[in-house]
Amino acid sequence: MYAFTLERPTSLSAAAQLSTDGAKPLAGGQTLLASMKLRLSSPDQLVDLSGIKELTSIKREGNAFVIGAMTRHADVAIHAELKAALPALADLAANIGDRQVRAMGTLGGSVANNDPSACYPSAVLALGATIHTTTRKIAADDFFLGMFATALNEGELITAISFPIPKRAAYMKFKQAASRFALVGVFVAQFDAGVRVAVTGASSGVFRHAGLEAALSKSFTPESAAAVKISATDLNSDIHATAAYRANLISVQTQRGVAKALG
Repeated sequence: MYAFTLERPTSLSAAAQLSTDGAKPLAGGQTLLASMKLRLSSPDQLVDLSGIKELTSIKREGNAFVIGAMTRHADVAIHAELKAALPALADLAANIGDRQVRAMGTLGGSVANNDPSACYPSAVLALGATIHTTTRKIAADDFFLGMFATALNEGELITAISFPIPKRAAYMKFKQAASRFALVGVFVAQFDAGVRVAVTGASSGVFRHAGLEAALSKSFTPESAAAVKISATDLNSDIHATAAYRANLISVQTQRGVAKALG
């Protein structure tokens, strides 16, 4: 490692000011600390958000769950009310990384980082969540801008994310064995207004699949998903899987997700 200063504010306002002044936010550290060790990132100052208690909460507000940005994956996975009303989100959290990662990693850190193979962005996008920040609220469809890119401005911090409760939902992840990131992950959510389908791991960033959404909004069945042709264009092709293989996985995981959501 190299020399840097570490700030540990206990209030959101103090953390926001430090971030605005140029300090790098430190949430769970699952990505940032690893990149610092590899010298891929070299911030002079970190602002540790773990001491801000108002950022660690899970509460139901009407027909939505509002989850604080510093809430750990492990806490989302075991929250009884969330598991009862929105089990797909709890299940997603329960299968992120390994036990150590789930004990340290945070919702806000994952979403702000926007790794193209991360699980949480697919839930945010498929559920039509709202990202609350220190300055505004951002709709999920406007938040993810591509690989590791989001609509967050310099110094802007995520404070919480509001997840609407769907009629049915499921998340299916085909894991890359070594990293446990999603080789392809599909989050399917059915609402009264229609179905939203978000895909992670398959491309340069999380995305919604319009064809699957249209078909499943008409008929929410595995057979309906199977009838949709998934194009391999713009999908990743690497040592783990070809673009064609990922296209097939999108179809298969969507079918499995619908079947799971239907119970």
